Amino acid sequence: MDSIAAIARAPHHPFTVEPIVIDPPRPGEVLVRIAGVGLCHTDLVARDQFIPIPLPAVLGHEGAGIVEAVGEGVTKVAPGDRVVIGFASCGHCARCDEHLPSYCREFPMLNYAGTRADGSSGLRQGDAALSGHFFGQSSFAGHALAQERNVVKIEATDVPLELLGPLACGFQTGAGGVMRSLACPAGSTIAIFGAGPVGLAAVMGAVIQECATIIVVEPVASRRDLALSLGATHLIDPAAEAVLPDAIRAIVADGVEFAFETSGREAVVEAALGSLGSHGLLGLVGVPPKPDSSLTINLAALITYGHRIHGIIEGDSDLDGFIPELVELYRAGRFPFDRLIQTFPLAQINEAVEAQARGDCVKAVLIP
Repeated sequence: MDSIAAIARAPHHPFTVEPIVIDPPRPGEVLVRIAGVGLCHTDLVARDQFIPIPLPAVLGHEGAGIVEAVGEGVTKVAPGDRVVIGFASCGHCARCDEHLPSYCREFPMLNYAGTRADGSSGLRQGDAALSGHFFGQSSFAGHALAQERNVVKIEATDVPLELLGPLACGFQTGAGGVMRSLACPAGSTIAIFGAGPVGLAAVMGAVIQECATIIVVEPVASRRDLALSLGATHLIDPAAEAVLPDAIRAIVADGVEFAFETSGREAVVEAALGSLGSHGLLGLVGVPPKPDSSLTINLAALITYGHRIHGIIEGDSDLDGFIPELVELYRAGRFPFDRLIQTFPLAQINEAVEAQARGDCVKAVLIP
């Protein structure tokens, strides 16, 4: 069928919105008409080849929409169902069996290769194939092909479907990072580094977990204010502090029990590690600036104080369990992620990229 898509043709170049052709769904596949798709930093680092998906490519991995057709053997959803499209996983490796599909053995191939598992692509222009199937969807488009396994049926009809896509990655990473990966108990202390969409979702997750002290470190004043309104108890402007760990220990003298780092910048990660108290746990979700980015860690201090470092993908989400949980928390007024969102037409994707980069909006959602 004919559709449209925002195509990444070269690193660090604007997207171009062009007509494409999408194959009908194969066995096990689902065709979704996209109602809205979040714009995530991961899409941009893929365009710019930190993730080396072959270009030209249709990216986008926070899609939500209506099922239009299903392939042979699909029973989980039917045409007309409202769905969020999450990441792809194999369903049969050791981690998938443990309900930890974001650590699937096949995750890089299934989500980053730009093709189906058999090497084919369901997207093309004329006779030329386009890289697609990004995170099992490529939803910067009017329609997306997904696997049955990575679509999540949304039963609630009173939620704005076009805004739900970011639950598939950014928001579930932040909320799940605190609620699942770190599993912060009630009364605990946490420092969250960065108040972008992932960091602010982490703030909301920390409130849900009933953390007693929620410190947000963020250079943009408007985002600090938003974090405060969402439940942060303390704010730190890193530009005003010579030594970040000292500023955090001025609030929690022994250091925090948990730290959650969203920027991926080495100096910030090291500051987060230095903010931990004894047996503290640092969760890392930020994409580093370079594939070979590394840290300087004092091994004696790490051992002496029992500090722990946990790399986190997708907030340890199991998709079918956690995304509906976040929807219900939203309906109850406890996870107001819509306060972070500004919508743009898909045709204005480059304007949305610039708005996010300037800090004018926290989370852009594109409407085809």
